[in-house]
Amino acid sequence: MQGLRLYKDEKLCSRTAVGMLFGGDGKATIAYPLRAVYRFHAPREGQVHPAKFLIAIPKKKIRTAVGRVLLRRRTREAYRLNRDILYPVLQESNLAADIAFIYLSTEKMDYAKIQEKMQELLRRIARDSQQHIASL
Repeated sequence: MQGLRLYKDEKLCSRTAVGMLFGGDGKATIAYPLRAVYRFHAPREGQVHPAKFLIAIPKKKIRTAVGRVLLRRRTREAYRLNRDILYPVLQESNLAADIAFIYLSTEKMDYAKIQEKMQELLRRIARDSQQHIASL
């Protein structure tokens, strides 16, 4: 990985991958105010980064677009700075992951709280990836 930059190919955009993630193949964990739905798979051909992610801030929870954008930025920044918790584990086990982060609260949380919960979620996903390898 080069620096702390977020690359375009780290974003989960494929409808097929998102469908498989939410269609029953994905596992979920919650660290309020974030919920992570994730799925492990073999790395795709030419995939540079071991994880792809998406962020969802439901309109039903946060009514204003300004609020949703603010929370999306905070969540993305928390992921960008803490993805090193997950990446080495995935690379060493030769796995790739698709992850969706969903915001659950109806209130705007500050960045420190979101970052703390993001770290907790990434640790859980990393631990689960090791268990996934052990079960194969």
